[in-house]
Amino acid sequence: MSRHYEFIVNGAKLIADVSGALYRPDRDMLIVADLHFEKASAFARRGVALPPYDTAASLQRLAAAFEQFRPQAFVSLGDAFHDDDWPSRMSQTDRAELVRLTGAVETVWVTGNHDPTPPIGLPGTAMEIFRDVNLVMRHEPMARGDSFEAGELAGHLHPCAKLRQRGRNLRRRCFVHDAQRAILPAFGALTGSLNVRDAAFDGLFDGADYQAVLVGAARLAAIQPNRLLPDRAR
Repeated sequence: MSRHYEFIVNGAKLIADVSGALYRPDRDMLIVADLHFEKASAFARRGVALPPYDTAASLQRLAAAFEQFRPQAFVSLGDAFHDDDWPSRMSQTDRAELVRLTGAVETVWVTGNHDPTPPIGLPGTAMEIFRDVNLVMRHEPMARGDSFEAGELAGHLHPCAKLRQRGRNLRRRCFVHDAQRAILPAFGALTGSLNVRDAAFDGLFDGADYQAVLVGAARLAAIQPNRLLPDRAR
């Protein structure tokens, strides 16, 4: 167990970080998925009262990842914003911090189902799919088939894993990968998660031929699929 976990996808060395970010050292690139900025304020507009601190908390963790890796490039794998009306709700302080981080590097905003249009007034380029050497980055993972491309990095599913350890069940967000693709955990402070044993993951990996890398408070742990439990398990 450590703060980092290294693995290879389609020949590219990748480093999973305990923050939930992924780093590609040969391209000096930091990659995250599903920030969901301004989710709490979106819920508040619909009458669901949530503490309005999720954006600041996510930015703080993102800034720490930038400080640790000091990347030259940054990629958000979609759903960076919970909806397209985020500019009317994000505080000036949070927006300034986001501009500071993304303006200092080459930034790519992969569009997602929550933020299908390019972010207004922010540094960087927006696109549906970003191809970089031997990796292809998109928001939603593609099922294996004619349209699947090896080297896929995606988010969208907010993966987590459950296992029983020392007499109790643990459920943690996770990276999940094989040699051809990786799905990142949601990076945002106010995001749910979906068990990798859920049917939504069917067809993405070749049976149980994948690795789940659980994100703890201070460490990562790679767990074999045969130890993972469905959510209904006690």
